[in-house]
Amino acid sequence: MKYVGEAPREELAAGARSDRSTRNRVARSILDHGPSTVADLAGRLGLTQAAVRRHLDTLAAEKVVEAREKRVYGARGRGRPAKVFALTDCGRDAFDHAYDAIAVDALRWIERHAGGEAVTAFARDRLGSQADSYREAVAAAPPEERTEALAKALSADGYAAVARSAPGAQQGEQLCQHHCPVAHVAERYPQLCEAETEIFSELLGTHVQRLATIAHGDGVCTTFIPRGAAPPAAPPPQTPTTTSSASASMAGRNPA
Repeated sequence: MKYVGEAPREELAAGARSDRSTRNRVARSILDHGPSTVADLAGRLGLTQAAVRRHLDTLAAEKVVEAREKRVYGARGRGRPAKVFALTDCGRDAFDHAYDAIAVDALRWIERHAGGEAVTAFARDRLGSQADSYREAVAAAPPEERTEALAKALSADGYAAVARSAPGAQQGEQLCQHHCPVAHVAERYPQLCEAETEIFSELLGTHVQRLATIAHGDGVCTTFIPRGAAPPAAPPPQTPTTTSSASASMAGRNPA
């Protein structure tokens, strides 16, 4: 017998599945776009802000997301900073299949038996091999689109990366990676982040600066790429102070 106001069990189950699916979409949107406000999520997902808040409350109770103050670059305006929602470590784990424990154990063994330099060499070799496809994508792009090309190549490997103009007075771009498959490993071995930064600098042909990393607790891995940066100047040629015969007489001899 069905009582007034009672929904059939099948309808309740369907509603629960729909809510779970929507919460997954909310979490995935935060993963792909980084820490987001309620308004950001509502706009991207086509939901009302009230619905987004309801799902965020559930995700927060499940320790999947957490609320933070939005980071402000430059002068802060009046009023309270906007609240953004970011994935917790638990939330990232749902998307992370990097076998962190095994990777950390392997690097710890390398460090113990061959030293920290071996870990650094491994990180550089790993990123160097991984960067082959990135190198092709960047080389094929016009200079002004190389950061965007690198972001797309990284996204194809699961880093959910985007390129955007740097905020405020900074003259350049930011490469933002909203997901890091090896974040927990990099938390213990920052050589992975350092090697990645070196590869970015090599690929883009300029010095880059890492501003934030997920491994250090930031919501996004952020790298600043200056616009129009010139390569380091070559040292000026030395002016000879002796005659050619004197120079020849000194060849092969160590200075006193």
